[in-house]
Amino acid sequence: MKSKGNRIWLAALISLLAFACKDKQTISPETVFDNTNKLGYFGEFEEEMVPDSNGITTIDTLYYPIPKFSFLNQDGKTITQKEVEGKIVVSDFFFTHCKSICPMLSSQMARLQLLVEKAGLSSEVVFLSHSVDPLLDRPDTLKNYANNLGANLNNWHFLTVDTAYFDAQYVFDLAQEGYYLTAFPSDTAQGGVFHTDKIALLDRTMRIRGYYDGTSTVGVDKLFNDLKILNNESGN
Repeated sequence: MKSKGNRIWLAALISLLAFACKDKQTISPETVFDNTNKLGYFGEFEEEMVPDSNGITTIDTLYYPIPKFSFLNQDGKTITQKEVEGKIVVSDFFFTHCKSICPMLSSQMARLQLLVEKAGLSSEVVFLSHSVDPLLDRPDTLKNYANNLGANLNNWHFLTVDTAYFDAQYVFDLAQEGYYLTAFPSDTAQGGVFHTDKIALLDRTMRIRGYYDGTSTVGVDKLFNDLKILNNESGN
């Protein structure tokens, strides 16, 4: 069991990270570890004082999952958090006509999917790729993109905003307020959208457990190793 001092030290460290996230500052792709060799947590949290069986009060930190969501996938099927809860989630943001970081990002996601398959973890992991240009990236466009990428669509959803209910801002809000990642329209960005190159790793209860450089082989290899650690977490 962690000592009181270690718990307070960890809470202070996570508080600094969460503050940086809320200010939309750059988040390091390195995962924060605690003293139990489990992955750390990112995002919003609250703390409460909890007495143990000996009457000693310690700090218990509660981390929140990403917000509930609803998108259309490449087949026009509605995908919500209910379809992915209970799975480890690998999530990124892209758009199909992006010529800068997206080809590298999508290629690394495809490579990661193969690593997951070879490790026999496909049933435990789901991939979510969110288009940040939902007006152009409709389901049929996403389907063509996924097929050209060689993606296995059994556990990889390419998502777009359901424009019958939401506007394009919906995906930007999820990226910025849910994942604490950068995504917004920009007249100066290639393709008209500026977005993150980070891949996020979520646990089975949709809590953020790591960020990784999605254009880097080293970064994605780190993600794969952390994914295996996450899969082995007891009670996760």
